[in-house]
Amino acid sequence: MGLEEYKGVFVFAQQVDNTLNGVAFELLGKGKELAKDLNTEVTAVLIGSDVKGLADQLAEYGADKVIVVDDPELKNYRTEPYAHALASVINEFKPEVMLVGATAIGRDLGPTVSARVATGLTADCTVLEIGDFPINPVGNQEQKHNQLLMTRPAFGGNTIATIACPDNRPQMATVRPGVMQKIAPIKGTKAEVIEFNPGFTPNNRYVEIMDIVKEVKNTANIMDAKILVSGGRGVGSKENFKLLEDLAEVLGGTVSCSRAVVENGWLPVDLQVGQTGKTVRPQIYFAIGISGAIQHVAGMEDSDLIIAINKDEDAPIFDVADYGLVGDLNKIVPALTKALKEEMAAK
Repeated sequence: MGLEEYKGVFVFAQQVDNTLNGVAFELLGKGKELAKDLNTEVTAVLIGSDVKGLADQLAEYGADKVIVVDDPELKNYRTEPYAHALASVINEFKPEVMLVGATAIGRDLGPTVSARVATGLTADCTVLEIGDFPINPVGNQEQKHNQLLMTRPAFGGNTIATIACPDNRPQMATVRPGVMQKIAPIKGTKAEVIEFNPGFTPNNRYVEIMDIVKEVKNTANIMDAKILVSGGRGVGSKENFKLLEDLAEVLGGTVSCSRAVVENGWLPVDLQVGQTGKTVRPQIYFAIGISGAIQHVAGMEDSDLIIAINKDEDAPIFDVADYGLVGDLNKIVPALTKALKEEMAAK
């Protein structure tokens, strides 16, 4: 089968308990951009049980079509039935591009499906665009056009690699939540809904779920925060994060942190920003006592306003900061908190 038979940008629309994951909307937003460059449509693939009612929401966020695979075997996520469902959709409808969110589910599902349909997968992409591959002409090698160029950190985040899959289809990528931007929903938009069921026959690869226990967490979702006060190793101790908490309280923000803070046991991993944490886009991001390693910057560089406080004037964080304060955070942060309190009290 020729590669020219594969058309369209498909997005796996992850849902749990009939609630769509935000990364589905983010991928639809990026999918619209890619589809425009390829002169094609965006299709959401919705897998689950009794989930057809979510199709309109996907349409409002950019889906031209929604393929619904609905079966009781798909009520809860399990690798085998979900992989069978998505692989069957790919084999039947032949998408040129297949995007999956790099969630816990997506990181399990994506590689399984890519192996099943005999194509490649680029994981944890930070940039997706349509272009030529090789990017620059190389000797007698054919330069192929309209390829999905998938960019991701490599070698521990110390370099950036752009990868293509010119000889197989679909071109598959997983994308971390928070990296792409969803479009503003267009209320009342409808999509063509296609119901598809490849049939499910349980076998020895179907695990049996005995019970589902949902943990109640009090930790704030830093991906939704408008203001983040983030601390790094330079804060010095778990107790010293009280300075950041006070500042965050005055601003109506949320405390977050770097990987070093989590490794030291000062804050939970749910608050970690960076390549191995979460990608955030707040309106204001305070980087306090954070050196600015590329692994951390990858998770916050798209913040609207970045304010860095560090005693090292050569810290890399100042290269991405809009405003920088060089000095002792133990003096600067309390002074800033006090000034903000007084200003707000005077209003």
